[in-house]
Amino acid sequence: MVWVRSEYAGELAVLSTWITALLPWNVFYATVAGGAVLFVRFPLLQVRYAFGVPLVRATSLSTPVSAYLLQGGTSVQVAYGVWLVGAAVYLAALLISVYYYREEERVEAWSVDPVSLLGGLLVASAAAFLVASVLMPERFLGIDVGVGGGLPGLSVPLGAAIQLGLGVVLLRAERVA
Repeated sequence: MVWVRSEYAGELAVLSTWITALLPWNVFYATVAGGAVLFVRFPLLQVRYAFGVPLVRATSLSTPVSAYLLQGGTSVQVAYGVWLVGAAVYLAALLISVYYYREEERVEAWSVDPVSLLGGLLVASAAAFLVASVLMPERFLGIDVGVGGGLPGLSVPLGAAIQLGLGVVLLRAERVA
């Protein structure tokens, strides 16, 4: 079954890549120290909101690199490392999509199909985001998985699942040679 027409596959590839920049791949909520924290993780940015937690700034922003470095020596550093890998793959997809948008004829002349390339990059980064989601908290979608050693809370990888779906759609697009 074909989910996208060949003549629209390039536009869908670019738009899908850009949309996933705006979707948080993971939203994590936990209660801690008499308050609550909410992490909203986008492919290239993490926003942390703290409500009623003493000695913690109410809002903080971090990149995958700074978040990884901040977690040095903790049990969740591996999870942040997986996010960092996924972010690097996603950044490659984002840069390719911008170039594809600006130079469509040149990119269409590549030996590799740019739609499949972007689809593969979206799938690869989404897979990394999903693995990181499982490794980060102690509770994943309300289930105690006991692998992350992080804050006990609720982690929802909705954006990663959507990104995975978009990547699969791009990989299944039939292109006319």
